[in-house]
Amino acid sequence: MLVILVEKYEAQHYPIAAPDPIDFLNYAMETRGLTRKDLEAYIGGRVAEVLNRARPLTLAMIRRLSDGLKLSADVLIADYDLRHAA
Repeated sequence: MLVILVEKYEAQHYPIAAPDPIDFLNYAMETRGLTRKDLEAYIGGRVAEVLNRARPLTLAMIRRLSDGLKLSADVLIADYDLRHAA
């Protein structure tokens, strides 16, 4: 009972924001020892553009990453900032 109250209090007063999709993807690559080349099967030839925030993840990319690497689609589908050309 006490654990539930503490969790509820922390969730209300100290919420943890969902991770940025690209940061999450970089983390997954690092912890699993994956390279950009490994992501081509899921993202195609746009890996560098996606990881450099020049191009957003598409729904098809998110589905392939979620199914193939068992990554949370809920995290990958979140909005994130793209780098804008000057």
